[in-house]
Amino acid sequence: MIDFSTSKLGKNVNAISTEVENQTQQAYTIEAGAKKMAGEKSVVCHKQNYVYAIFYCHETITTRAYLVPLEGADGTKAKAVVVCHTDTSAWNPKHLAFEVLKVKPGTFPICHFLRQDHIVWAPK
Repeated sequence: MIDFSTSKLGKNVNAISTEVENQTQQAYTIEAGAKKMAGEKSVVCHKQNYVYAIFYCHETITTRAYLVPLEGADGTKAKAVVVCHTDTSAWNPKHLAFEVLKVKPGTFPICHFLRQDHIVWAPK
């Protein structure tokens, strides 16, 4: 994972993932202080469902990554990773994101939170 990420981004990188103080399912509010990670190029590693720690990593070129502070209804603090896909023009027009957001490919960035078991590598 490290070798792949640094081969795509260089050796000066940050690895970030979603962090939550308390593992309870609840509503969260976005707090002030979101931080944009450097560049529009990153490597995203998704944990796979295996007995061992296996990750599927891929380079993303037209994305922006953010670290976003959240606060749960019970006061629980979290720092969530958000990824925004800035060029969706080549995506399938029937992709669920377009249906839910009622937009067309290539018109708006599509952003989503990443789970705790995913890692984003970005240049420092």
